[in-house]
Amino acid sequence: MAEATAWADADIDARTRAEARALIDRAGRGDETAIAELASAFDGRLAFGTAGLRGRLGAGPMRMNRVVVSQTSAGFAAYLREQAERRGSRDAPSVVIGYDGRIGSAVFARDTAEVMSGAGIATYLLPEAGPTPLTAFAVRHLDVSAGVMITASHNPPRDNGYKVYLGDDDAGSQIAPPTDAEIAAHIERAAATPVKDLPRSHGYSVLGSGVADAYVSETSAAVLAGLPQRTDAPGVAIGADTDIRVVYTAMHGVGAELAQRVFLSSGLPRVTPVREQLMPDGHFPTVDFPNPEEPGALDLSIRTARATQADLIVAHDPDADRLALAAPHPAEASGYRRLTGNELGLLLGWRAAERATADAKQRQVAVSGVLACTIVSSPALRAVAEAYGFAYAETLSGFKWVSRVPGLVFGFEEALGYLIHPAVVRDKDGISASADAIAMVRELASQGRTIWDRLDEASERFGHFASGQVTLRLASMPAASALSARVRQDPPRELGTVAVATARDLLDPGAAEVPADVLRYDLADGSRVMIRPSGTEPKLKVYLDTFSDVGTAAERRATAERALGELERSVRAYLEGLQTEAASA
Repeated sequence: MAEATAWADADIDARTRAEARALIDRAGRGDETAIAELASAFDGRLAFGTAGLRGRLGAGPMRMNRVVVSQTSAGFAAYLREQAERRGSRDAPSVVIGYDGRIGSAVFARDTAEVMSGAGIATYLLPEAGPTPLTAFAVRHLDVSAGVMITASHNPPRDNGYKVYLGDDDAGSQIAPPTDAEIAAHIERAAATPVKDLPRSHGYSVLGSGVADAYVSETSAAVLAGLPQRTDAPGVAIGADTDIRVVYTAMHGVGAELAQRVFLSSGLPRVTPVREQLMPDGHFPTVDFPNPEEPGALDLSIRTARATQADLIVAHDPDADRLALAAPHPAEASGYRRLTGNELGLLLGWRAAERATADAKQRQVAVSGVLACTIVSSPALRAVAEAYGFAYAETLSGFKWVSRVPGLVFGFEEALGYLIHPAVVRDKDGISASADAIAMVRELASQGRTIWDRLDEASERFGHFASGQVTLRLASMPAASALSARVRQDPPRELGTVAVATARDLLDPGAAEVPADVLRYDLADGSRVMIRPSGTEPKLKVYLDTFSDVGTAAERRATAERALGELERSVRAYLEGLQTEAASA
């Protein structure tokens, strides 16, 4: 009660101030729901980590609000000044700030700009709501010290977040340990100062359209440069004269305008938008979760695709850093099947390998570079790397690790994140990935083939990799961590009838570059199981991989999928057993 009262007295926002006082009043009258909410909102502080901040909107230090954003900005500004002093720089540190269309994002961005500017940071605010890849691009394009993106990506409508990039030697990548802890320490110190006493200034610059124009120009140039050419007509891209119908959804987010500009500049087909989801709307009225991976999220896209007989569905999440594709498939009742993140990662990685190989041949140099993915993504990319002579790297989960791989040619994570052109954006980018994907489908169509034919070709060439995921939604993020801890205490000895051959705990010293709450189990038949709590949502995620290289593409697929189904049933039974034991303890 004392914490909440002090907060309400100091809060700079009338809405959250009233919310805090209403909770205090109800809790003071013995309302158990209000007491629980008060504890949830005021007992502690929203943790700042490598993903920055992400949490529910509302009053209190455990929520996303103007006070927390202002204190975070003051702490981050202090960190940037400290780093500039260490380097002996005479110039003031600089930052570019972007924001998406979520509830509160524009206000949080202005608070960030005012506090940063008041702290002596040269501050640039993007002129309107835009995609996360645009902010990541802006860090490098403007050659600033850092970037801040106000977004909660694909989280539920009630959430928002504060994402951080670093320039200079970090080249526009997300922060990684130990930087997050150093920034968090500065934030704690800044939070000791009453928020009304934090210096603010309107001396920041609101940018024009130049950054977006440069992003479109550089992205489309990279896409065009990588298009395979017709052998009978040099300079003409394969499929350039082939018409395909593409349906596009922004998922109530901010990707539509920039994406369509890139498609047009790259000579790709005009898209048919899902009009109900075209404009930014932080309430996300047509979807339960604004994430293309979630069941039902593509229902409107499929309806539009069926009406237009579309050859492809392209879906971005609300901040357009992720991409999902769906294509016509006769086995689906809806008529369309969504590619998994691993399937699309394989195809785009294969395409990147072909592109880089052709470039090396043209320049008469040896093939070099790295194809990379996260440890919970399909190992299919390794087979592509080996076939084309590239190095291969597996990183911890999160694009902060993928983007930092030296010599990176292509990177992806199974959660629909793809880094197609590292020289343009050093983070996952759903816009550039979708341009590459549309070009790929157009090339296949010009040959009378589909994306499913291309996947069959991959199975014949590299073997068939089947991947699945078991996701358990839990009451809270601590509950997800607690279940992960129970797995660690009582690990599986076998799953189904297959013995666990090796177990690896990435929290053990030396098991990973940075200790991570990830458990890996390699089974005797070559299958793999990875278990980790989500870093952004109250979920326990389990990643399953099986493989077959015997027989035709159809036989390989059937064998791997059958093994995957058996493995999933065994994993679910094991986890349900742990939860039952915990409930009865």
